Amino acid sequence: MFFFFLFLIFIGFFILLGLIFLPFQFALYSIFNMITIPFQLVKIALNPQLRINHALEHATINVIESQLGCLNLTGMGQEQGFMIQGPVAPDLVEEAARVGLLKLKRGEDHLAIHRRCGTSMLAANLVASIFFIYVLWSAGYFGILFVLLAILAAYLLGTPLGWVIQKYITTSTEVDRMEIVGVERDLAYTGRGGLFAPPGRRYFVRTRKW
Repeated sequence: MFFFFLFLIFIGFFILLGLIFLPFQFALYSIFNMITIPFQLVKIALNPQLRINHALEHATINVIESQLGCLNLTGMGQEQGFMIQGPVAPDLVEEAARVGLLKLKRGEDHLAIHRRCGTSMLAANLVASIFFIYVLWSAGYFGILFVLLAILAAYLLGTPLGWVIQKYITTSTEVDRMEIVGVERDLAYTGRGGLFAPPGRRYFVRTRKW
């Protein structure tokens, strides 16, 4: 019983220590985000081909999920195409990519936006960082309350801001001259899934502008 009590004191000490230093860690994290995130967004915004493939990636995942429900698919736009990762077959990915492209050409621009896009997480981090630094600068001292307020602000504003950033900065629906070349399986990838990563395979959907 005595050792258990000492163990609780030991754990409580480190929790308290973490809470004391949390605002300082969050401040450094916020400064880092305020410097790096805008550069990431600008890099995407200045690359039209990347923005188009980002939109096609979202459209492909949206088409698959409209048929099979949420499979926690992940993806990433690249200059020559986009990656799709998850428990799906290659023929389904290719069919969904072609359907998604066709729908975008028909004006279904909403398919270019996806609620789980990493852009939304970037936006939430940016909101939290700006809010925290602003409140910190206004109040002139660190506090755990400021961290909680920043997280709340990110929760409330991150999603709508992420939608706006996706629509106007990181995706493009100028797909009239785009075509799907084919789907290539990443044979080097043998993902088994995990707490956050979906199991299954990873594919590269190659696109081309004519």
